[in-house]
Amino acid sequence: MPSSKNQKMKLLYLLKILLEKTDENHTLTLQQLLNELVLYGIQAERKSLYTDFESLRFFGLDVLMRQTKSYGYFVASRDFELAELKLLVDAVQSSRFISTKKTNQLIDKISSLTSIHQAKQLNRQVFVVDKPKTMNEQVLYNIDHIHDAINKNRKINFHYFYYDLDKVRHLNKSGELYVQTPLALCWSEDNYYLICYHTKTGNYTQYRVDRMIGVDVSEENADIINRKSYTVTEHIKQMVGMYGGDVLNVKLRFDNSLINTVFDRFGIGIFVTKKQDSFEIITDISVSPVFFGWMAQFGNKAEIIEPKSLRDGMKQLVSELTQQYERS
Repeated sequence: MPSSKNQKMKLLYLLKILLEKTDENHTLTLQQLLNELVLYGIQAERKSLYTDFESLRFFGLDVLMRQTKSYGYFVASRDFELAELKLLVDAVQSSRFISTKKTNQLIDKISSLTSIHQAKQLNRQVFVVDKPKTMNEQVLYNIDHIHDAINKNRKINFHYFYYDLDKVRHLNKSGELYVQTPLALCWSEDNYYLICYHTKTGNYTQYRVDRMIGVDVSEENADIINRKSYTVTEHIKQMVGMYGGDVLNVKLRFDNSLINTVFDRFGIGIFVTKKQDSFEIITDISVSPVFFGWMAQFGNKAEIIEPKSLRDGMKQLVSELTQQYERS
């Protein structure tokens, strides 16, 4: 039997060849497999491949044979189907919190999970309107450190930054280190947010993960929180646009055409009171300019009913905008 110094690696290289170069639509004959092995410096006999196939099947690889003009061998199933890989690629490309550089790296890794033939179908371009990618290369590592801190019940340390008009990055609070108790990560409106317990004020707040740098797991234990008075789900429901503000119980009226929009925002479980051409909901929200902007986009198809203070706030905003445009 032919031998070579790489003979002990034969089964591993055969596995590599089958995974990389075969799929349901692309097979390799025994002779083609032998030729591929030669490229790795391995000489083998045809009959030895049958034993190798059995070993790979015992290992869990779904190696099948198909007869056309000749007998071809291929990997029939994998951990991820092609449609699932396409979905992952689309999600990575459309996620603004993942930088362009990291996006390309992740897609290369996802492509390695299928054959080189099917990988060509993953070279896709998902067009996302007005969703620029972040420039913060630390995002994925920040997320990893945050999960680590939550699992260890520790606080985290980090810096938070903003951009000026010249697109120059500046640290908030003159570079002061933030020390917070992390509670959960939330993905909302294509941004990743960290919900924290604010140690000094005793309140809950949120931070854009792509605006955080130097995230580190602290040696300090996380603050003890009264879980009976706080749930992540309820906190997220109150946050329209993920901007903090006073939490109010509000009654809102919407045109019937907006029912799906309201369900998308507040969840399908919210109680709806039906009127003739409209419906009303009562819910807790975190009041902010973002909330007023969200309501204003619907024009006369959405209205704040209660409380009066919130109606007055919307009236004042509309009045100020009217005066501004009249001056123009």
